Amino acid sequence: MKQVIADQRLGFVATVSGNGAPNVSPKGTFLVLDDSHIMFGEMRSPNTVRNIGENPAVEVNFVDPIVRKGIRVSGDARYVERASAEFAQHLPAFQEVWGDLCERFRGVVIIAVAKAAPLITPAYDAGATEEELKAQWLGHFTALHGS
Repeated sequence: MKQVIADQRLGFVATVSGNGAPNVSPKGTFLVLDDSHIMFGEMRSPNTVRNIGENPAVEVNFVDPIVRKGIRVSGDARYVERASAEFAQHLPAFQEVWGDLCERFRGVVIIAVAKAAPLITPAYDAGATEEELKAQWLGHFTALHGS
């Protein structure tokens, strides 16, 4: 599961506000912190940060769009502001991957992983193979975006 996060980096973060309004937002700066925590650099996430302050429960989906497999991770999140010593502690790990982009981080969100489970498309249940799906979706995205 750590490899999926390292490879995909883009996770879709679901939060819920204090009054029950859902919010799903893609975050493209995920890193694995340790065996029980993941984190992302926060740049433009006011709704996500507000919701975490009101209700720390989150779920994140990471999906490889080519092979249609991934993981879902859930747990409690907390926001760490840029001015804190804890932010400074985590910054080098982000800089190693994203360099100057980290200058735009307003903080980091750290998620304590309570549960992680695989995500797999129902196409596999119908007998599709990974190679078939890979060919299909590589063809689709190549047609969408050019060669």
